[in-house]
Amino acid sequence: MDEQFNADVLIEALPYLRRFNGKIIVIKYGGAAMINEGVRQSVIQDLILMQQVGMKPVLVHGGGPEIDRMLKKLNKEAVFVEGLRYTDDETMEIVQMVLAGKVNKDLVELFSRAGGKAIGICGSDGGLFIGKRLRKNGQDLGLVGDIQTVNTEMIRTLLDNGIIPVVASIALRGDEEGGFYNVNADTAAGSLAIALKAEKLILLTDVPGVMEDKTDLGTLIREMDVQMAKTLMKKGVIKAGMIPKVEGCLQALAQGVSAAHIVDGRSPHSLLVELFTDTGMGTMIR
Repeated sequence: MDEQFNADVLIEALPYLRRFNGKIIVIKYGGAAMINEGVRQSVIQDLILMQQVGMKPVLVHGGGPEIDRMLKKLNKEAVFVEGLRYTDDETMEIVQMVLAGKVNKDLVELFSRAGGKAIGICGSDGGLFIGKRLRKNGQDLGLVGDIQTVNTEMIRTLLDNGIIPVVASIALRGDEEGGFYNVNADTAAGSLAIALKAEKLILLTDVPGVMEDKTDLGTLIREMDVQMAKTLMKKGVIKAGMIPKVEGCLQALAQGVSAAHIVDGRSPHSLLVELFTDTGMGTMIR
């Protein structure tokens, strides 16, 4: 019975393996899904497997819980405006230190331990992300940036050499003052997926997907089109931290990415289930 089940799983995966061979898949990883060591290892294993079967994965990460932990140690309050972290000068230094200096390198170390090849970079490396100051509905967010330009040269070089890029969501400031912007990782992943002409954008997060009632898993929406997503945002079903996730997906879809997915990264190997099975696991937006 187990042997038949394993064979059926492989047969089900076969058309997806063919379809995605040689394709770039941008995966955003963040939230509480990054905290559990076992889950992190399963995500890394999934990415290595994807590469081994011919896909070209790119990992973009945030690190909200780690940033919050450091802010708490420094007795500094975390402030959010419409799901985005308000970032003053001091907070920007903490974001840079935690994302580029700790979380990024911790993930690269996991790849190395699992037998994969990865290199960690952030938006300043090779001029990857150049940003401008972002205002959300006219509200000031401090040093929060929106990505203006993406230079994919370094990413493509890494992919062509069998190396998985691990990208921290920080951008260079495009103004004369210089310095950095804190960029929402969902937004960064969407911008990178567009620039790379990726086949898919997958957001691994700490919720099962888009639900009509966030307390009822039975209301999980497995698949939706762009119009339905916009309607759910207007109705307030999609709100708070889910807003930048869905907006990033819609932007990517409008500019050539075939499909975007919001998947529960806390579930072991959810990435493989979403990619290689007919039923999937989270919410797919076409």
